Amino acid sequence: MLDRQSIAANDFDPSAASLLDPPLTDVQCAMREGLHRFAADVMRPAGCALDRMTAEEVVQKDSHFYATHEIYRSLGFSQAALAELPPAEAALLQSIAYEELGWGDSGLAISIGVNAMPASVARLLGANEFAERFPETKFGCWAITEPDHGSDMLDSTRQTFASNGQYGRPSCLARKVGDEIVLSGQKSAWVSNGAVAEQAVLFSLYDDGRTGIRGCVLYVPLDAKGVARGKPLEKLGQRSLPQGEIFFDEVRLPANLIAAGPDEYHDALYGTLCLANASMGSLFVGVARAAFEHALAYAHERKQGGVPIVQHQSVRSRLFGMYRKVEAARALARRVAVANATATQPALQGAIASKITATQTAFEVASEAVQIFGGAGMSREYPVEKLLRDARASMIEDGCNELLAIKGGSQLTGWERLH
Repeated sequence: MLDRQSIAANDFDPSAASLLDPPLTDVQCAMREGLHRFAADVMRPAGCALDRMTAEEVVQKDSHFYATHEIYRSLGFSQAALAELPPAEAALLQSIAYEELGWGDSGLAISIGVNAMPASVARLLGANEFAERFPETKFGCWAITEPDHGSDMLDSTRQTFASNGQYGRPSCLARKVGDEIVLSGQKSAWVSNGAVAEQAVLFSLYDDGRTGIRGCVLYVPLDAKGVARGKPLEKLGQRSLPQGEIFFDEVRLPANLIAAGPDEYHDALYGTLCLANASMGSLFVGVARAAFEHALAYAHERKQGGVPIVQHQSVRSRLFGMYRKVEAARALARRVAVANATATQPALQGAIASKITATQTAFEVASEAVQIFGGAGMSREYPVEKLLRDARASMIEDGCNELLAIKGGSQLTGWERLH
């Protein structure tokens, strides 16, 4: 009898998972196996339960969301630990880790990744004091998206700006007033972990009163006076990821919480986007792999025409198409992760290529999995309809794929030299 929510076997088979990988070290294998067990035994059941809750129920203190984070923290796999390793080794481990977490549940995986963003961005900027003051042991978020601008916030160099366009007023503005920063406005409902975060690394427009409105990176403790939250967002997919608005009503902060000022802002955003897109690439390889594994297992069980459907040539051809897409996305994700971690200047076009390839692959493979499941694939009793919904969201978040493709193309074609 099939376990309808866990059709693919949860037992870890290193030989099958790494068939096309170069040999991994004992440490890498142990890390991957441990995270796989966590993904199978904790993340999948929790993600399934949270998917059926309201957004308000997800953020209640007794929900599976908090329990999952608590167990993850007990594993000891952290960005701080990775920072102690050589860059290439750390990047490969992180890519493998995010794939396993994405295989478990993409919403929870994104929440885990975003949790570490304040500390990760601090290390990226060489501002280790912020990594210590805003550690990943507290719930964190990356507050950048705005209601009126969305993916525009990722385009500080205006590579996607239309010649006749107008960005209009910022939704969130930091102002220098004496020795303080006064923060007003809001970030949009799509801030991942926004509904639960205790701290934020905030990318905002900034008025220093001298050089006009430009950008800054500001660290914000979200218990500060004047900070408020909107309701957690009800969504189509990734329902285990609490997203929500954050409002700032004349929030007064010391000026020393600015980690990158206007002169450093473009480089800070470039590096953060490289980091975020590469992570998304690895994570959604895991989602694609999960959909493929479910479909492969189901094809051996489901009978049509008097035989298991895997005996039909069209099904085997479809499964192979899914397999090759997963392998291609993984190869690109790992290559980009290691290359960017060891390069003098990371390649944004590479990180974007990984994110677009993996998210598009996850959506396509999940859709093919639904087709292999037939009518059962449309039912909430089986896992693939959830994977399809989760994957659909990925082609919009962290920059919609269309805008990212324009930025990637601009990097390739030397856009700055033409303007």
